[in-house]
Amino acid sequence: MRRRVWGTAVVLALLTTGFTSTTAGATPQRTEPLPLERLFDNRAVSADDRASDADFDGSGSSLSAGDLTAAGWTPGRALDVEGARLTWPRTAGSGPDNVRADGQRVRLKGHGDALAFLVAGTGGDATGTGVVRYRDGSHSSYRLTAPDWRTGPLATKSVALSHRNTPDGQLAEKTRLFVVTVPVTRGRTIESVTLPSDPGDPDLHVFALSVRSPAPGWTGTWSASTSGYRAVGPWVDRTVRLVVHTSVGGPRVRIRLDNTFASGPVRVGSATVAVQDAGAGAKSAPVPLTFQGSAGAQIPAGAQAFSDPVGFDVPAGANLLVSFHLPETVASAPVHQQAIQRSYVSLPGDHAAEASPASYTSTITYWPLLTGVDVSGGPGSVVLLGDSITDGVMSTADANHRWPDVLATRLHEQHKVPRYGVLNQGISANRVTGDRYPGDGVSTDLGGVSALHRLDRDVLSQTSARTVVVFQGVNDVRAGFSGAQVVAGLREIARRAHARGLRVVGATVTPCEGELLCTATADREREVVNAYIRDSGGDFDSVADFDAVVRDPDHPARMLPAYDSGDHLHPGDTGLDALAQAVDLRSLAP
Repeated sequence: MRRRVWGTAVVLALLTTGFTSTTAGATPQRTEPLPLERLFDNRAVSADDRASDADFDGSGSSLSAGDLTAAGWTPGRALDVEGARLTWPRTAGSGPDNVRADGQRVRLKGHGDALAFLVAGTGGDATGTGVVRYRDGSHSSYRLTAPDWRTGPLATKSVALSHRNTPDGQLAEKTRLFVVTVPVTRGRTIESVTLPSDPGDPDLHVFALSVRSPAPGWTGTWSASTSGYRAVGPWVDRTVRLVVHTSVGGPRVRIRLDNTFASGPVRVGSATVAVQDAGAGAKSAPVPLTFQGSAGAQIPAGAQAFSDPVGFDVPAGANLLVSFHLPETVASAPVHQQAIQRSYVSLPGDHAAEASPASYTSTITYWPLLTGVDVSGGPGSVVLLGDSITDGVMSTADANHRWPDVLATRLHEQHKVPRYGVLNQGISANRVTGDRYPGDGVSTDLGGVSALHRLDRDVLSQTSARTVVVFQGVNDVRAGFSGAQVVAGLREIARRAHARGLRVVGATVTPCEGELLCTATADREREVVNAYIRDSGGDFDSVADFDAVVRDPDHPARMLPAYDSGDHLHPGDTGLDALAQAVDLRSLAP
């Protein structure tokens, strides 16, 4: 039996809001929902020298207040994570800071596409079913799983801490917190949320809850997935100027910076946006960006920051310069490794506002921190979930010849379907089923966490996503995963995307005989995957048969030489163009 520690706020609630209890220890019943913080009944966070003040898991262990502060998770701090805004409890470290789910009704109002829960399980992964009630009297159910705070996957954690506090002292052991989202009925206003009933042992702890609202009036024009966390620089008082290519235009702009996989906060002193002239030079004076009215922002570990909207005429199909000053030492950062594009780092100082390239004396070929650029207006975005072929590996550098770039041009030059933004979420070496990057810490493997583990961040929370094209699987079969394992992963991706209202297009896996890992066994498993994609039983709304486009009709396990970049795995510019031309644009429209 778990121990319940009632906070003062909960005791007052019992006295004033209609709780009744017929048996000592029985679950309290009430008639009206309460704000989440008034339901807190457990303390998870302790000062490092007063571990006995908290008992998160029923055995005296707790989260380290010192580690949370070092991560930028200070009491009362607003945290933007995967498109949702959550607030770290004001009472963290000083009183009850979470509620153990047991059917409590939470007052929560708003509308959107998902609920976002900041959670952790104790005693194992905790799962339960709850209810969302809407203003019109209807309701829907949801299923929530809170991964265990000590053993849950680092690949999906929002923040990992270095220690576990215990009555016998602090232990060097990773602990975790997770943001988990669940779909709600679109277009209906939420009135309250009933938490899952007590799952028993393990316990499901909820620290924060919010409605993830869509971004009306915005379209994603560029994006990049965080493929890992690597050593950089170190940069001390430097300005980074990143070159990114737009897919659609608009009269206003905002950017998104993500501190994914980090253990500590990063401070941005200032930021600007401009249209590229040549190299690091801008066509005109860069336009300053602000963050909640301030010139810069501190982004906690695992969180993100959107800049405020600013008037700026973003052209379609153009290169932008997004510059940001890093006033403090940055020795490691979340990155998208394969930019296939040169970007720039300055001499010491804040040079974000300079149009001249003179201060930018060194180059990088990856994108740190920046994960999105949005423009106002537009019909929404198509997200391309892929691996190195989508990433553009083996395409001409600095030329924007990736197949997503060609697809964006096709959309822009036609009038039969909406001119969607195109968001490239390809990661070189990425798999459907297995993580390459472990999800925590500095690593030289920058192949990302699996598509299953990054789906919420890289697809479901993308700005105004309407459709997702899933083009992955070759790296799984090359690594020895079976076709059945890949099919199971693709089926889950389609199910989760459909639950959020997205249209899902499946793309067949292209051949790669002649490349070292593309064995006859790998090709047989690839064919298993492709047979499923072509006849998925409704899992996919449409199919882009990329295999049929690039394979040699006389040798179907091999790519046509005209499309082969030379490594037999990646198409070159001509092959990438053929992929983009083969997409039926009508299949992208929901």
